Amino acid sequence: MNTRVIARLDAKPPYIAKPVYFEGLRKVGMPEDLALKYSSAGADELCYIDIYSSLCHREIKFDPIMKIASCILIPFAVGGGIRSIDDMKALFDSGADKIVINTYALMETPSIIDKAASLFGSQAVTVQIDAKWRNSWWECYADCGRTPSGKNVIDWACEVEKRGAGEILLSSVDHDGAKKGFDVSLIKKVNEATSIPIIAGSGAGSIDHITKMAVEATPSAVALASVLHDDIVTVGEVKDVLKQVRG
Repeated sequence: MNTRVIARLDAKPPYIAKPVYFEGLRKVGMPEDLALKYSSAGADELCYIDIYSSLCHREIKFDPIMKIASCILIPFAVGGGIRSIDDMKALFDSGADKIVINTYALMETPSIIDKAASLFGSQAVTVQIDAKWRNSWWECYADCGRTPSGKNVIDWACEVEKRGAGEILLSSVDHDGAKKGFDVSLIKKVNEATSIPIIAGSGAGSIDHITKMAVEATPSAVALASVLHDDIVTVGEVKDVLKQVRG
């Protein structure tokens, strides 16, 4: 099976923005424009994350989500600020095919993963894990990489699988947006510890970074942001090299 290529859109509504190491932001463009660009280019999926909703404890903004859903035909995952089953239902009603949950499940109510999987099916539930290296282990972070949880990434990954999550979106706070390569060891360890699909993110700065990570860590998918936004690689180029890797 080929490695899926997912275009990731980090949003500070109304714009798509991109942080570096989960800090600072630069405006990239409008959500619907970028969604259409990457969908037309052949991306397998689109992932839209409102990176400020949990941090600022504000309500989910549905307008950009509905605009994106109306202009693409590929699977569409949405996250950021999800705190309830009602939030999830509203996102599905707005056009999302999957929901992506992190902070609320990690810091408050892990059982929301069980409930979501039971109601909507595991295939519709993605858990995002933001990891940071802590001398001898990776720690899970909440609130867009700002709040330490004290939980071990490997332990949490195994737990969310048991609770019914269909896949894990794995990001590295240490590598995010820096374009210096992935935390291959992190991705490999989580992939080996779980049996659900792993989406590898954070750190791609070249086609070689993507190829190296895919060969060594073998995730089910790769989520790309800056490297696509800055036209360093195209979706087509990434899909071509990943086909060769998975052969």
